[in-house]
Amino acid sequence: NLMELTSLYLYDNNLSGHIPNEMGNLHAMLDLELSTNQLTGPIPSSLGNLTYLTSLFLRDNHLFGSIPRSLGDLVNLEVLQLDTNHLSGFLPENLCQNGLLQNLTVSDNNLTGSIPISLRNCTSLVRARFEENQLTGNISETFGVYPNLTFIDMSFNKFYGEISTNWGSCMRLRDLRIAGNNITGSLPPEIGNATQLGAIDLSFNSLVGELPKEFGKLTSLVNLNLSRNQLSDRISPAIVLLPGLQKLDLSRNRLSMSIPQTIGFSSKLIHLDLSNNQLSQDIPGQLGMLTHLSELDLSHNLLSGEIPTQFNKLESLVKLNLSHNNLSGLIYETFKDMRGLMEVDVSHNKFEGPIPNTTAFQNATKEAFEGNNGLCGNVGGLKPCNQAVVDRENSSTGGRVILIAFSLLGVVLFIFFGIFFIFLRKKFHPKADLSSKTTKVFSLSKYGGMILYEDIIESTGAFDEIFCIGRGGYGSVFKAKLRSGDIVAVKKLYQTADSGQTNQKEFLNEIKALTEIRHRNIVKLEGFCSHPQHSFLVYEYFDRGSLSTILSNEEEAMELDWNKRVNIVKGVAHALSYMHHDCISPIVHRDISSNNILLDSEYVAHVSDFGTAKLLKLDTSNWSAVVGTYGYVAP
Repeated sequence: NLMELTSLYLYDNNLSGHIPNEMGNLHAMLDLELSTNQLTGPIPSSLGNLTYLTSLFLRDNHLFGSIPRSLGDLVNLEVLQLDTNHLSGFLPENLCQNGLLQNLTVSDNNLTGSIPISLRNCTSLVRARFEENQLTGNISETFGVYPNLTFIDMSFNKFYGEISTNWGSCMRLRDLRIAGNNITGSLPPEIGNATQLGAIDLSFNSLVGELPKEFGKLTSLVNLNLSRNQLSDRISPAIVLLPGLQKLDLSRNRLSMSIPQTIGFSSKLIHLDLSNNQLSQDIPGQLGMLTHLSELDLSHNLLSGEIPTQFNKLESLVKLNLSHNNLSGLIYETFKDMRGLMEVDVSHNKFEGPIPNTTAFQNATKEAFEGNNGLCGNVGGLKPCNQAVVDRENSSTGGRVILIAFSLLGVVLFIFFGIFFIFLRKKFHPKADLSSKTTKVFSLSKYGGMILYEDIIESTGAFDEIFCIGRGGYGSVFKAKLRSGDIVAVKKLYQTADSGQTNQKEFLNEIKALTEIRHRNIVKLEGFCSHPQHSFLVYEYFDRGSLSTILSNEEEAMELDWNKRVNIVKGVAHALSYMHHDCISPIVHRDISSNNILLDSEYVAHVSDFGTAKLLKLDTSNWSAVVGTYGYVAP
């Protein structure tokens, strides 16, 4: 007698035939699992008699017909999995009437009609899968707020309407998938409040408007697919700053303007597709920072200029499509060492010169090169190269480098000692014609050597007073908005009255100190320039300015509560501890004052101004003159 049977596990066998109506007589049944068999026929309505049933698994069979309405009367049901069958008709009206249903999976069937009203208030839901059916209804009214929901997929149905702001209140939601429906309207910024989201797929809809900057709060996001919509305006820099993002697909929209330079900070990106938009201007060199990138598609846009040399750092790149743009220049030097690249399409651009001797280029079809009249090489569809051209491309490209990359310590030291020797020469040969023999030395790390000296001069009006935001003992600080749109702080060193030259010792001190340290509470040196007219240092910019400025403003000082002040003190202490104990050569700042503590938007402290800093030699005596700001100097 099986009347007392509570669990029946017959899943993952080769059972065939119909489910017997007599199953409905097992009134003590709690868990019935018949998934992954060859069962056929309808679901017996007698299963509605199993009033104690908590779990019903009938997935991955060949069941057909409608879902019995009686299943909606199973008030203790927590799990209902009916997916991957041939079921049709409507969902039962009373599902989750007692608020216990946690897992509802009905995907991959032929279900029609709308989502039952009872599910709108089913706050117990944890996982819900409706994809690959023909379900309909206004999606903005169908679903409520689900505090326990972690996964929902409604893709490839016939839902319509706009995306509800309710999804931003589902604080445990990790996956939101509504691809392939008739969804209209804009993306609600409130979704940015669901900070546990790891995947969003809203592709194949009719969404309009811009990408909300609030999506930048989704720091857990790994996969974002908004392709095949009608999204417009620019790509929000906040979105491509997401630290864990691995797949970003914004293809086939109407996005315009430039690719944000912040894309370089999405260091975990593996797949990036921005194709079939209206993106313009140059490809940012920061893309070269994406060392894990495997697939990159920028095709069918309005991009111009040359391919950044930083592309040769994309060691993981396997598939690249740059076709149908206005790109130009030589490609040999950039791609010659990219041995991992397997597929490439550079067609319909203005490239010229020989193609590289790598697998991707040598095995590519002629369609991958067409539309570039200047390309040559020993592949079908291209004219042979002149041997002189090949020899020139294989030779050194010296003499063309204007800017110096700021990533390798050896290069930095080379620049450092170069400036040092120039300084010595000026000291011992004061009558030499400096203007004719001194060249500028310029380096920028964040921007990959792609910002010219003239850009700084232009953005500060040749260091016009109107752009000055502060003054120190060795120089004035200017706010500079670069052509890229980025804002930086530029400290121009004062020229001495006798020689017209800058304070080289302080200049070298600051470069030496800041190129050897990295800490969240120490200002980051973005670059520097040594020039006969203007020597300056380029830093990251902080909106709130110095602690001194805030404390001297009564209104701003009121906002600086004790918690913020304690955190500022802690930040400065962490910076000093790092400099004194964690650097190979300990660094003594020698001028810690409120003027030299900068605050970001979150009131995090950043120690600045290393002009008087001293690098100590271990195991020796260290003497120095008295320096610093009066009132702050150690007794």
